[in-house]
Order: sequence, then structure tokens, then C-alpha cells
Amino acid sequence: MSLPHALLTALIERPGSGSELAERFDRSIGHFWHATHQQIYRELARLEAAGWVQALAAESGRGRKRQYRILPAGRKELRRWVIQHEDPKPLREELMVRLRAEAAIGPTGLHEDILKRRLQHQDKLELYRGMEARDFLSKPATRERRLQHLVLKAGILQEELWLEIAAEALEVLQMPDDATARE
Repeated sequence: MSLPHALLTALIERPGSGSELAERFDRSIGHFWHATHQQIYRELARLEAAGWVQALAAESGRGRKRQYRILPAGRKELRRWVIQHEDPKPLREELMVRLRAEAAIGPTGLHEDILKRRLQHQDKLELYRGMEARDFLSKPATRERRLQHLVLKAGILQEELWLEIAAEALEVLQMPDDATARE
């Protein structure tokens, strides 16, 4: 996925200013594709230069924000991107390599990092479940809402998986070290 396509998606859902897009991004797509506010503003300028979005003239007065909207060429690009075939990306997770290293060299104190990560994943899971309850469980299940909910469910399942991995890793790290196997 790319940031331009995430922004085009956000603009199709609702036009807005750069700051509004950044805030919306932080509350939704940003959970699945991280970008700083500076990156978002730079990308909006590129999208405008490509003819995919249009920045409407800011209303007069200081502090007025330019509103962005998607153009037909932007919709065409987003459609092209959505139907493009792409193989799944391989998992690149540093913690997995660190666990393998712990197995090879013996105890390192990795459990402290896993305890911290477990709390972060628990917090994220609670956030996602709150979003699910607020935004999906009591509202009509239209096609659009079901697809949005599916994305959120993927996040929920991912956080549940990380909590399961953390629990098992902590259990294994508590086992006695078999130093003779490495000697």
C-alpha cells in the first residue's frame, strides 16, 4: 500500500483540509498505515501536481484551510491500484529475530521488552474493540460499513495474535536455560 492511495481513499470518503485529513488518518487508516502529518501534507502536494486532487482556494482570512477533493483522475488511479494484483508481503518483524537470537545466545532480558509490548498490544486491542462497539455493532451493516468493519476486525485479530505470542514467549522465557545445548 502507499500513502497516496490511503489519502485518495480518505478523500473519496470525505473531502477535507490537510489537517482534517491528518486527524481522520490518525483515527482510522493510520492504525494500518502510519504516516506523519508532514508526510501527509507533502503527499497532498504531489497528488495535486499529478492532477489527482484539487485544493480549493482557501476562504479569505488568516488561518483558513485549503480544502482538498479528489478529481476523476484520482478516482481512476485508485481504481487501478485496487484491482492490481500483489503477492502478500513476507513478515518482517524484528521481535521474531530477537527471539531466535535469544534462543541462540541464552537469556538476555528480552522478557522486559515483551511485557512492554504486551501492554501496548492490549491497549491497541481495547481501542479497536471500543471503535468496533461505537462504529459498527449497533449500526446497519451496509456493504461499505461491512468492508470498513472487516479492516477493523483484521486489526483486532492481529492484536489478539500478538497477545497470544507474547504470552507464549513469556512462558518460554521463564523456562530454565539449557546452556549445554549451545556449548
